[in-house]
Amino acid sequence: MLIAQLSDPHVTTGPLAAEPASGLHRALGTALAVRPRPECVVITGDLTANGRPDEYLALREIVGAFPLPVHLAIGNHDDRESLLDTFGGTPYLAGGFSAHYHVDLPDATLVVLDSLTPGDVGGRLGDEQLAWLDGVLAGRPEAPAVVCLHHPPVAVGIPGSDAVGLADADALAAVLGRHPHVVRVAAGHLHRPVTSAFAGTVLTTAPSTWIQASLTMTDEEEIGLVAEPTAFLLHRIVDGGCVTHTVQVSHAAGRICWF
Repeated sequence: MLIAQLSDPHVTTGPLAAEPASGLHRALGTALAVRPRPECVVITGDLTANGRPDEYLALREIVGAFPLPVHLAIGNHDDRESLLDTFGGTPYLAGGFSAHYHVDLPDATLVVLDSLTPGDVGGRLGDEQLAWLDGVLAGRPEAPAVVCLHHPPVAVGIPGSDAVGLADADALAAVLGRHPHVVRVAAGHLHRPVTSAFAGTVLTTAPSTWIQASLTMTDEEEIGLVAEPTAFLLHRIVDGGCVTHTVQVSHAAGRICWF
C-alpha cells in the first residue's frame, strides 16, 4: 500500500498565488501518475500562507477535483477555525470537525495530529490529544500505523528550525514507544527532506511543494528560501514495515496526470 505525503503548499490568493497553487497541483498530478496509485494523499500542514478563509477556499478548489482521498493536517501558518469552517464534516478531515483524527485504511491506520499553537511558530500536542493518540494506536495493534503532524519532534541541526519544533516531543515519544506497530512518523515544517530515528521508529519530513528552506546549520545566518526541487514522499507499507521514496516534481521529467 502506498501513501503520498505532500507538505507545506502555502496556498494563498492574490498576486502571489500562482506559484504555490501550481506547485501543489503539479505534485498532486505527479502522485496521481504513480503506479500503483497511492491509497491516499496526506498534506502535513501549512496548507495556507496566512490561514485566511479565502485561502482555504482556494485550497478546496485545487484538491476538490483530485480523484484520490486527500487528508489534511494543520500547521503553524494555518487557522483552526477557518480550516474547520471549510473542511469540517468532509472526508478531508475524516468526516469530523476536529483537526486531529484517524483513518482506518485497508492495510494501515493513518493518524493525523494537530500541533498548532495559535500565536506561536512552534507546536504542541497537549495531554488530551496524546491520550487520544494512545487510545487510537491501542485500538488496532495488528495494522501498521503512520502518524502525521506538522512540527517534527526531533532536533535536526538547523538552529532556526529546532527552536520552533514540537515542545512536547518527549511526551509524544513516550506514547509511540508503547506501540511498536507505528512504522513511520511523517512531518513537515522544515521545507526540507530529513530522516531520523525517533521513539523506536523512523521520522521523515517532506519537502515543500512550493519552495525549500536553506540548509542553515549555524546561528550566524538566517534561514532563507531556495529554489531547490519540489518533491513529495511516497511511503510504501508492506509486510508490517515501511519504505519511503522521495519523488521529484519540479525538476523531473517523469509522468504527470491532469485532473
